[in-house]
Formats: sequence, C-alpha cells, structure tokens
Amino acid sequence: MLRALAVDDERPSLEELLYLLNADPRISSAEGAGDATEALRRINRALESGPGGAEAIDVVFLDIHMPGLDGLDLARLLSGFAEPPLVVFVTAHEDFAVQAFDLKAVDYVLKPVRKERLAEAVRRAAEIGNAAPRIPVHEPDPDQLPVELGGVTRFVAVDDITHVEAQGDYARLHTDKGSHLLRIPLSTLEERWRARGFVRIHRRHLVALHHIGELRLDAGTVSVLVGGEELQVSRRHARELRDLLMRRT
Repeated sequence: MLRALAVDDERPSLEELLYLLNADPRISSAEGAGDATEALRRINRALESGPGGAEAIDVVFLDIHMPGLDGLDLARLLSGFAEPPLVVFVTAHEDFAVQAFDLKAVDYVLKPVRKERLAEAVRRAAEIGNAAPRIPVHEPDPDQLPVELGGVTRFVAVDDITHVEAQGDYARLHTDKGSHLLRIPLSTLEERWRARGFVRIHRRHLVALHHIGELRLDAGTVSVLVGGEELQVSRRHARELRDLLMRRT
C-alpha cells in the first residue's frame, strides 16, 4: 500500500488525479498540494516522520510546469535527500522525458491522464516500494533513451541514432526508422555521448561515427553520408573528424 502526494497548481487536474489515485486499491492515502513549495513542506514532515511514520509519503505524483519551483526543480531537491519518496511525473508536456528519467523518475505520464496509464505508473511504484530491501528508483539503461509518443514511453537505442540535429533548445534524434524531438540542448548530448563515438561536425549536427557511410571531399568542402543524408562538415570540425575516422580505420 502506497501513501501518495499529488502536486499540481491547476485545481481541476489535481482533483481528478486525487480521485483516480484514491480509487486505486494499491493507494492507502492520497493528499494534494497546489505548488512545489507546499509539497516540499509536506515532504519535509514525511521525512521527519520516517519511512514507517504517520506522516510518511511513499510516492509523489508531480506536475512539471508550476509557478515558482517547477516539478523538475522539486525532483532535483528530493534526489539529494537520504531517503526520498519515489517520483512519477504527470504532465501535459512530452518534451521533458529525458530530464525526468535522468532524475530517476519511476514513470512519466502524459495528460489528459487515462485511468489505465496511471494504474501502470502506480504498479511500477508499488513494485519498487515493496521491494525488500528497498532498491533505488529505476536507473535508466545507458544504452536506451526514453521517448514519449502518444502517451506511451518507448525506448530508443542510442546505437540506432545516426545523427542529432539542433533545433533551438531542442534536439531531433534521427534513426533509420524516423526521428524524435526532445527538449535537450545539442551540447548536452555532445558531452554525454562523446565516449559512445558521437562527434560534432557542425554547430547544428552531432553524428555517430559508426553510422558514417562516406566522407566526401569536393572543391574544399567536406561532407559525410549518414543514414542516407549528406551532412556538411564545418571547417572548424573537419580535421578532428578526419583524424577520428582514420583512428577508427
């Protein structure tokens, strides 16, 4: 049985979420908070009470966009606690799945919330909460990237990504089967995936070396063929790219 705290600044959404949680037999109690600050005060009482105390909270169902501290900020704060509650994000925005799973979220549920989808999130939280001894919240597989599509979280293998294209504050991941837009800077992925063989070839493109099919030189310009696309290599990055390809060969 889980003791839940739902956090959402929109009252109708909060009331609907509480109704669904209270209807789930795995939830022993569900409280609401209208913003992250109120939620943090309630969680602090829970932590002072201890895991088995009367004020304990096992899982927080957390909206992302809220005034003041947003849901991601609150999750970061909780991650620094010795025994934080589990976190399930419940949001209308699909672009924060990467950050959510980096923060070790149990699940990422899109609004409008479907009863069956929320029940799956509760099931995952219950499995973790009932584990003995309690295990850390799900650690994302470093070979997989969570992508939210139509209310379902799918996992894209990093090795299947041919290249990444910067689109403002977003990054579009390209695979042979399609593309996925995520709200994450290209520079972040460049740093994270450098050891996996991804290299910057242009201010707009990051490519996987093992997916480069051809290196083309034409009248002083350099380009690569990746996943059926020809991508220009800037002069700034051309020498580094050639050196890396030579070393791989």
